[in-house]
Amino acid sequence: MIIFYGPVPCEHNKETELSSDLNDLDLKSAYTAVSDTYKGTGDIHAACREMRDKSPIFVGDFIKQFGVPTNAGLQQGTRPTFALFRYHDVMNVLRDATTYTNSFILEGLGAAFSDGLFILGMDGEAHRRVRALLQPAFMPDTVNKWRDTMETLIRKDFLEPLVPQKKADLMEFGLYFPIRIMYALMGFPTQDTDKYKKYAAWTLAMVGGNQIDPTKVEEARRNAGTAAKMLYDSIMEVVVARRAAGSQGDDLIGRLLRAEYEGEGLDDHQVVTFVRSLLPAAGETTTRTLGSVLTLLFNTPGTLERIKADRSLVPKLIDETIRYEPLATFKVREVAKDVEFYGVKIPKGSFVQCLVVSANHDGEIFENPDVFDIDRKQKPSFGFGFGPHMCIGQFVAKVEIACAINSILDLFPNIRLDPDMPPPVIEGAQLRGASHVHVIWD
Repeated sequence: MIIFYGPVPCEHNKETELSSDLNDLDLKSAYTAVSDTYKGTGDIHAACREMRDKSPIFVGDFIKQFGVPTNAGLQQGTRPTFALFRYHDVMNVLRDATTYTNSFILEGLGAAFSDGLFILGMDGEAHRRVRALLQPAFMPDTVNKWRDTMETLIRKDFLEPLVPQKKADLMEFGLYFPIRIMYALMGFPTQDTDKYKKYAAWTLAMVGGNQIDPTKVEEARRNAGTAAKMLYDSIMEVVVARRAAGSQGDDLIGRLLRAEYEGEGLDDHQVVTFVRSLLPAAGETTTRTLGSVLTLLFNTPGTLERIKADRSLVPKLIDETIRYEPLATFKVREVAKDVEFYGVKIPKGSFVQCLVVSANHDGEIFENPDVFDIDRKQKPSFGFGFGPHMCIGQFVAKVEIACAINSILDLFPNIRLDPDMPPPVIEGAQLRGASHVHVIWD
C-alpha cells in the first residue's frame, strides 16, 4: 500500500468542500487514476538488474528516475537518500524495525488519520500492540471460515452471469469482487453495493493524494483530505449502528468494538480510525496481484494446462507471481541511527529505499530468478513486505485469488486469451499489475 505525505485538510473540518466532483467519483475512475499516478516511466526490472550487477548501493534518490511518488513524499528531496538492491540487505532492513523506522509517515499523514493511530506509521511497542489488536480478523482461522462464502459470492454474483457471454475482461471482475469480500470481512454491510464501492473510491482518492506532478499536487491533496473526512463520517455511521446492535461478529469492526487497547475499551473514534487506516490496502492489493497472476498464467507456456489438470498448483502459482512481479516494487524506511553498507555511511535521519523488486530477483538466492517457475522451491520473498510490517491482509488476498482462479477455470471451459484483443501486460514502476486481461471461452 502507498500513502501520501504532506499537509491535508483536517478531517473534522465541517467546512471542507468537495473538489473535482469527488462525491460522484466512481471506483473504476479512482482505480485508474491511482494506476496512472504510479505507472511511471522506464523499466524498473532492468534498472535494478544493472544495480545488482554493478553496485549493491545507490547514493541518492534511485526512485526519482521513474517519476513515481514514494511514501517519503515531499521529504524525499530534503534528506540524504540511499537505495539497496540485494536480497539480504533488503531483508535485514525490513526485519529491523528498531534501526529502520516508519514513524516519518505520521509526520504528514497525522492530519488525515488523526491521533497517530495509523499502523503503517507506528514503530516499536505501539505498533506491536495495535497489530495484535487488528491481526486476528485476518488470520487463517478467521479467514477460512469465510472461504465457502467467498467462493459462492465469486461464482454466483460475479462469474456465473458472465458464462453466456463467452468473453470478458477479467480485470472488470477483478476490480469489484475483492472490495466486496474485504469490506464484508471488515464488517461493513454489503447489501448496498453502491455504498461500499463509494467507500473504496474515496479510499483510492486518499492514495491518489501522493502526487509529484506539480500541476496536480494541490487538487490531489485537497481531494485526499476531503475523501478522508467523508470516509471517516461514513465509517462512523456503521460503527455507531454496530455498537447499538450489540457489537457482535467475528469481523474486524465487531472485534474492535469488544477489544481493549492500553487497558481500556475503544471508543467510536478509535474504532473508526483503526478501520480507516486499513482501507487503502483493502481490495486494491488483491486486484493488482490477481492481474499479475492471470497474466503469468496465460502468458507462460504450459502453465494454464498444468493448473487446469492439478489445482493443487494454484497456491504455487500465486506465490511465484508475488515473487516474480511484486505489487509494491520498493519500501522506504528512515534510519534511526548511523549505519553503514558496503563502506558507505548512512547518517541517522536518512531514507533507505529497499528495492523489493530487485531482491526478489537476486540470483544469489533464487536460481534462474528471471524465469517464472511454479515448481520453484519457495523461499521468503518480499511481495507482501517482510518483518513486523508485513501485510496484515496477505492471507485474505491469497485465499481470494485462489477462489477466483479455481472458479474461473471451473466455469469458463477452454478459457484462453482473446486473439482479437491486446495481450495482458504487467506494468508500473510501483503498484504493478495488468490493466486488462481479455479472455474468451467455449
